[in-house]
Amino acid sequence: MFKRGLAIALLLLVTACGKAELYGKLTETQANEMVAVLQNAGIDADKISAGEAGFSIATSKEDFGRAVQLLRAQGYPRDEFASLGTVFKKEGFVSSPLEERARLVYGLSQELSNTVSQIDGVVQARVQLAMPEADPLSDKIKPSSASVFIKYRPGSSPEKQVGQIKSLMVNAVEGLTYENVTVAMFPAQPLPLAVPPSPVERITGNAALLVVPIVLIGAVFLGWPTFRRWQMRRRSLVPRTPE
Repeated sequence: MFKRGLAIALLLLVTACGKAELYGKLTETQANEMVAVLQNAGIDADKISAGEAGFSIATSKEDFGRAVQLLRAQGYPRDEFASLGTVFKKEGFVSSPLEERARLVYGLSQELSNTVSQIDGVVQARVQLAMPEADPLSDKIKPSSASVFIKYRPGSSPEKQVGQIKSLMVNAVEGLTYENVTVAMFPAQPLPLAVPPSPVERITGNAALLVVPIVLIGAVFLGWPTFRRWQMRRRSLVPRTPE
C-alpha cells in the first residue's frame, strides 16, 4: 500500500514537471523556425529528435494553448506543397486528358504557392488557377486567370512586390495576362514579444508547479503512520474466535 501510494505521488510529480508535445514529424528546419517563434514570444520550447520520424517540439503544459495559437497565427507548421513531379508520378494507370489537365492545373498551383511562400515576410500563400480548356468549335478564347492569397507578417512590405508576383504568374501560366491576376494580401496577427521573467518569477513559477505533487507526497508520508495505527487498532478490537 505504501509503495503504491509513493509510486502514484512520484508519477504525479513527473507529470507536473513534464512537457507536452506540440507537433511531431517535422523537418529540422521547421522545428528550428517554430522554436525560434515561440522563444521570441517568451515561451520556453524544446526541439526533440525522433530519429527517422524527424523532429518534434514540446513546451510546458501551461503554455500549450498559447503556443498553438501563436504558431497558427504565424502560419506554422508550414504546408507541404506537391511538385509537378509528384503530381504526375506514373503508377501504371492510364489517365484521361481531363484528368491530366486537372493534375497540371493542380501541380502548377502547388508550385506557384510554394514559390510565393518563399518571399520574405510571407507567412502563408495560396495560388488558385483557372485554365479553361480551348473549345475547338468556338472562335472565342477563354483567358486564364489566377488568384493569389498572401498572409504576411506585420512590419514587412510584400505589397511593394505585387508587380513582381503578377509577372511571376504570367510567365508561369500559359494564356494568363497581367490584368487577370488578382493578389489579395492580409496581415497576420502580430507576435507578442513577452518580457523574460525575472529570477524571482521563475522560482515562483517552478514552485507553483510543484505545490500539488509535494502536497500529495506529504500526504502519503504523513498519512501512512496514521493509517497503520488505525489498521492495528481495528484489528485489536476484532474479537478472536475461541480455538
